[in-house]
Amino acid sequence: MTSPYLHINGIRKTFGDVVATDHVELEIGEGEFMTFLSPSGSGKSTTLYILAGFQDPTAGDIRLRGKSILRTPSHKRNIGMVFQRYTLFPHLSVGENVASPLRVRRAPQAEIAAKVKRALSLVRLDGFADRMPANMSGGQQQRVALARALVYDPPVLLMDEPLSALDKKLREEIQYEIRRIHQQTGVTIPYVTHD
Repeated sequence: MTSPYLHINGIRKTFGDVVATDHVELEIGEGEFMTFLSPSGSGKSTTLYILAGFQDPTAGDIRLRGKSILRTPSHKRNIGMVFQRYTLFPHLSVGENVASPLRVRRAPQAEIAAKVKRALSLVRLDGFADRMPANMSGGQQQRVALARALVYDPPVLLMDEPLSALDKKLREEIQYEIRRIHQQTGVTIPYVTHD
């Protein structure tokens, strides 16, 4: 039997006396799209933050491709994340926002240019590299956030209620885009939602 691609093993997180997550067990196969569906405040986002390396668990382990990643810093886990809010840098152009993870990783300029162009094309924002986030709709800004999370080809893309700030029409449009991108890239996606 093969081991799961992503294995969350007994994750527990407490904040003082408050238990945010308790013994989370989950196995996700490579290329799978897994939805976490439960009410607000049930620990879904906390679990994603632990996966991303933004928070440490109180107990438990996380394995990616059979190896524990708990001691790996967040910027070295090679896990992308799309947040509830767009979290774009307002003073940077779309292209600069998308390029930011590659710059942190000190990628060569030619590689940055090619990957930014490919990521913007993937989210159907060709020609938007010089635009500023303030001059874009909410749906377009969320596409930029998605491009930024995908630009360095992470094997896992965490999605923390990425549609919650959008109206119904935009939610449906971006849902379709996320499904299309998943099919196109084969990235493993743990997706959090309360609805």
